[in-house]
Formats: sequence, C-alpha cells, structure tokens
Amino acid sequence: MKRNIFIEGIPGTGKSTLQTRLAQEMPEYRIYREGDLSPVELAWCSCLTREQWEETLLCYPEFAGQIREQTLVEEDRYLVAYTRILTEKRAFYEEMESHEIYNGRVDFRIFHDVIMKRYRAFSGETSLFECSFLQNSIESMMLFYQMKEDEILAFYEEAYGILRKKRFGLVYLDTDEIRGGLLHIKEERSDEDGNEMWYPLMLNFLKASPYGREHGYEGLEDVAGHFERRRQLEMRVLGEILKEDCLILKAKGDLSDMAAACVRFADMSV
Repeated sequence: MKRNIFIEGIPGTGKSTLQTRLAQEMPEYRIYREGDLSPVELAWCSCLTREQWEETLLCYPEFAGQIREQTLVEEDRYLVAYTRILTEKRAFYEEMESHEIYNGRVDFRIFHDVIMKRYRAFSGETSLFECSFLQNSIESMMLFYQMKEDEILAFYEEAYGILRKKRFGLVYLDTDEIRGGLLHIKEERSDEDGNEMWYPLMLNFLKASPYGREHGYEGLEDVAGHFERRRQLEMRVLGEILKEDCLILKAKGDLSDMAAACVRFADMSV
C-alpha cells in the first residue's frame, strides 16, 4: 500500500526539486506538477462551459489542436491547462486566466463545491502532487475571501475527511528563514540580464488582493510577513488536522536523506 503524496511548503523551499528526485526514486508514481491536468488541482487551468470552450477554439484556430490536447472534460466543465499551450498571443493567456476558480474569481460556495467534488471523484491512484492541497486554496481563502482561521481550518477538515480514505499523505518542507529565502528567490528567479521575474509578480499579486489592499502591502517585509502568516496557518492544518498523515522536513536539507524519508513515509505498510 502506497500513499498518494502531496508536496507543500511556501515558495523557495525546494518543492519542485524534491518532486523531481522522488519521480526518480518512485517510478511507479504518476507525477502531477503545477499547471498539469490534474485530478485534484486546478492551478493554471481554466474552467469553461462547453460554449466558452468552443468559442475559444474558434477564436484561436491556429492552435486549436493544442487546446484540445490540453483539455479535460468533467461533466459540464471543460478544463484547459492553458500554460501548457505555446503561443505569443498574450490575450489568450489573460482570457484563460480569467476563467480560473482561484483568487476570488468565483463565489466561495462554487469554489468550495468544485474542489470537494474533485477530491471525492479522485480514484486514489498512486500519485505524486506538487502544491495541490494547501498552496492555491489557502492563498485564495486568506487573501481574497479573507476568511477567519477557524473557517479555513474547517475547509481543510472537510477536505482531509475525503482524502484520508484515499491513502493521503502530505510532505511539508518547512523553513523559518523566510526573509532570507525570499532574497534568494529574488536573485535565483531572474533572467539572464538580471531582471527579476518572480518577485515583481508575487508582490503585485499580494498588493492587488483584497487583503493586501486593506493592509497596505508595499514591499519585501510585507511579502515576508504574508508567508510567515501562511506558514503558521499551514502548521495548524498539519498539527491539528493531518497529524500522522503528514511528514515535516527541513527545507533545503540533504536531498538524498529527504528522498529516503519520503519513500519510507509513502509506504503505508512500514
């Protein structure tokens, strides 16, 4: 019996690096990265009606084939992994982004019901997910719906109640060096000319959110403060709800040791 593994942690903790290593260590697992057509996560995926999807094909006939390849049909929803489609037409990405369910784009009840329904429909196949339980949902609830901590915990209590029956396991990469980590990401995620790519987008994302506007977010200290607040809330989810179904590892540790710990954690028979 193998767990389905969900890798989480705030930005810069090495989630993608660990997932890549685990994909080598556990070849029997199906890998889902952010932006993939996933059975549980909708980050970077548009949620369209059939009419909207067909209209998109008509508007962009030059890459309609790519759109079809990156579409998953679930009942009356057409899910499009739009960042997997290559085009220089920025308007396409902007239009597709507007149809995501995160960041307050839909009423919370719709947001809640879509996520829980997908968790219930998940077959429980042996899978390895990146940022598919905490990150995108918790950011939406904190920054856009501005929910209280107890309300967010209740959301995760319900979600865990569904997924725990499907061999759920969460690996959390933790760090208390948030400001230093952000400084590292600012430099690391820059182009060849030294222009920062990730940080300006993250800062603008936080500043534009209802919570960010209300609290006057402006710079690095506000970004660091947000991620510390999120980390503390995520630790509550781990300690109060997930308990033995989570494994907390120190971020940026020895990759071989981290991978070995994850392999042991994945094996429910141990």
